[in-house]
Amino acid sequence: MIHKRYYELLSKQEDLITRKNKKQEDFYNGIYDKYKYPIITRHHVPIHWRFDLNEETNPNFMERLGINATFNPGAIYLGGKYYLVVRVEGLDRKSFFAIAESDNGVDNFRFWDYPITWEDVDKEETNIYDMRLVSHEDGWIYGIYCSESKDTSASSSDTSSAVAQAGLVRTKDLRTWERLPNIETPSPQQRNVVLHGEFIDGKYGFYTRPQDGFISTGSGGGIAFGLCEDILKPVIEKETLIDGRRYHTVYEVKNGQGPAPIKTEKGWIHVAHGVRNTAAGLRYVLYTFATSLEKPFEIISKPGGHFIAPYDGERVGDVSNVIFCNGAVVNEKNEVFIYYASSDTRIHVAVTTIEKLVDYTFNTPEDPFRSLECVAQRSKLIEKNLDMLRESKSCEAT
Repeated sequence: MIHKRYYELLSKQEDLITRKNKKQEDFYNGIYDKYKYPIITRHHVPIHWRFDLNEETNPNFMERLGINATFNPGAIYLGGKYYLVVRVEGLDRKSFFAIAESDNGVDNFRFWDYPITWEDVDKEETNIYDMRLVSHEDGWIYGIYCSESKDTSASSSDTSSAVAQAGLVRTKDLRTWERLPNIETPSPQQRNVVLHGEFIDGKYGFYTRPQDGFISTGSGGGIAFGLCEDILKPVIEKETLIDGRRYHTVYEVKNGQGPAPIKTEKGWIHVAHGVRNTAAGLRYVLYTFATSLEKPFEIISKPGGHFIAPYDGERVGDVSNVIFCNGAVVNEKNEVFIYYASSDTRIHVAVTTIEKLVDYTFNTPEDPFRSLECVAQRSKLIEKNLDMLRESKSCEAT
């Protein structure tokens, strides 16, 4: 017999899932709209994934396989629906992937009955997370994720050192997945690898993030680019840095590609994450830049500062002061849905348009990199605006 508590929890969850989301009335920057409620939290995860529903084997209706967080989703728009490949983390710290879909992209996200799985070909792989999805012109949908395993070169007493590599899977329908070999690069550790959506001179292009350590980038760091001849034997022989770290910026410690770049008439627009040090620890934000349509590894525009940052309640969570994005989609109306997680805990959405994203990326001033030059930049804007206000006031007077 199904425990009666199940139906009580199911009713509450249904209220949560069907709650209509709405734009934040107290937020405005002209670039994107934020929505009031997180679109997916751990409370959205199906109850039958967490509880044994049988009253005989679970008389106290205890949560047997709890969920800690839902965050960092890959995203794709197919057939008029919005699909997220969510990173779901259990109480045991192990992450797995699960698909949630919505008709409008801002609320009513529902998980499919089962999480994603594929053939277990790498027995050393311990944890999987942060999948980037891209529909490639070769006809496949590819997912690249962080494949984490224990560092076998560490001492036996060291139970925390890890190695990160880029795992690769592909699918045609989001239901059946084929596991391909890990992507090989010259770097000892690899995170934030993203596939470019189009061939480049007949080859597969990848944005990578070379680094020496699991957490620290060491002598590496920055967003790099490399080519691969055969996706079934994904070997990148050379990584060329295209967007490096820089002192006293929002990307001074680390930076990495977010989702696959978005194609526009003026260039490929990239959403990336940048990391800086603070007295309270690392702070993760998002920023954008554009690359050439013909050479997507050459930056042609880069606004200064951050694009999205953790504010208010977004700052608090399992790993606080973090905004991270590895999923964004564009629908047939040229609306852009940017799916981001706050503090490794919950998922939000920011909605803009191609027009606004292009305007922001190409017309926002670049970072001058020095305080006094930043003041001069701002003073120029102030002077322009004050002149306009005085002129407007003068016209009103006459």
